[in-house]
Amino acid sequence: MVVAIQGTKSGKVVIKNIGLMLSGDLDAPILDADTIVVNDGIITAVGRYKDCDTAEAKTVIDCRSTAVAPGLIDSHVHPVAGDWTPRQNQLNWIESSLNGGVTTMISAGEVHFPGRPKDILGLKALAITAQRAFSNFHPAGVKVHAGAPVLEKGMVESDFKELADAGVKLLGEVGLGSVKAGAEAGQMVAWARKYGIQSTIHTGGPSIPGSGLIDKDVVLEADADIIGHINGGHTSLPYKQVCELCERSKRGIELVHNGNERIAILTARHATELQCLHRVILGTDGPAGSGVQPLGILRMITLLSSLADVPAEKAFCFATGNTARVRNLDDCGLIEVGRSADFVFMDRAQQTAGANLLESVQLGDIPGVGMVMIDGIVRCQRSRNTPPATEIPVIEH
Repeated sequence: MVVAIQGTKSGKVVIKNIGLMLSGDLDAPILDADTIVVNDGIITAVGRYKDCDTAEAKTVIDCRSTAVAPGLIDSHVHPVAGDWTPRQNQLNWIESSLNGGVTTMISAGEVHFPGRPKDILGLKALAITAQRAFSNFHPAGVKVHAGAPVLEKGMVESDFKELADAGVKLLGEVGLGSVKAGAEAGQMVAWARKYGIQSTIHTGGPSIPGSGLIDKDVVLEADADIIGHINGGHTSLPYKQVCELCERSKRGIELVHNGNERIAILTARHATELQCLHRVILGTDGPAGSGVQPLGILRMITLLSSLADVPAEKAFCFATGNTARVRNLDDCGLIEVGRSADFVFMDRAQQTAGANLLESVQLGDIPGVGMVMIDGIVRCQRSRNTPPATEIPVIEH
């Protein structure tokens, strides 16, 4: 297991000769810049090399005209303990996702914890433990926002205040526990929101024993902040109900890899028609019965670009700036001064028919990852999971 040493500082880092800089901002997805300067993990300059202070850098990276994007954010994972998932009895699944360009993950509930407690005291204890543990431990450097309690009957307002006071900022998927009725869920979601805890609701058919159908009426009545896996996890609601959710709710629209691909494509097209692409965010909903998906976010970006006709540069925003904004993350998701230096370095895959990175993605080919950086520190170089990139960055020193 690769462990990131907490507290390590990057010093000054200069990233030069960037051929394409993807901002993560849906309104301006491509930046007119070729250089990024970082100091101790924070972006301090973005612009042209001649205009940036590049002297006395501890580390210099020559991108060799490849692309740089904000590190990808997986909006929907189910972590348990460190970099292990009992769901698949697999180690290092988070590190594998790092090799797919993911630098931040958000828990939708630690539901796979063996013997997960369902009494109120126990579920609060598990949430606080997960929040503390992943705050202290970043597998392979990946930032995992965890500690997402699953709602159970009998919870009262003071439980949510206690959780918030302890540092818990997320609710697990509404509907995975005993709370499944819209009115009951809505009351608890409102309590959570009052104390600054963000909520996600399961959408669609049952995913695991104990979960149940959550239809559009329950989703609308509960009014959670995120319409979790609107394309199903795994089984989707009828497309008519999905459209109604997009039209009647103003909450985040989450599309996941472990869902119905047809509905994901149709939803992205509908969001384009409704001019609400800023609400679209991406997740994997893994680890799950279908396994671990290290390239799940890249696959979703490629799927939506190639089959839902979303320009590739905007599809990348779904997993970066959109997710950061919808998920209230002010330290990542965008390439701008003051944000964390979390980047994925990419190029078109070798032998793709696309003439460049964006064209290759729009043709349906996954890009090759040549390097991933978190907080200004290189966490992996040429990915062991993506197809080989045509060109890769070089660390000059």
